[in-house]
Amino acid sequence: MDVVVLLGRNVRAFRRLRGLSQEQLALEADMKRSYVSDLERGTRNPTVRAVGRLAVALGVSAADLLDENAATDGLR
Repeated sequence: MDVVVLLGRNVRAFRRLRGLSQEQLALEADMKRSYVSDLERGTRNPTVRAVGRLAVALGVSAADLLDENAATDGLR
């Protein structure tokens, strides 16, 4: 799977697991809601810093956001 698509899938899965809207996640990660939407759809190629901010906002590690099994392992 393409790493950008994988990241987007996992961001969406962790966001939903935590009951956050895209707007809430964007505020926590200091991003625009439209950027979070683009990330989740796999149409943006985020920087390492952006991945780090998302991980902190979601309460997971950056590695979790790139884990192929994260969305299917019950997301802890």
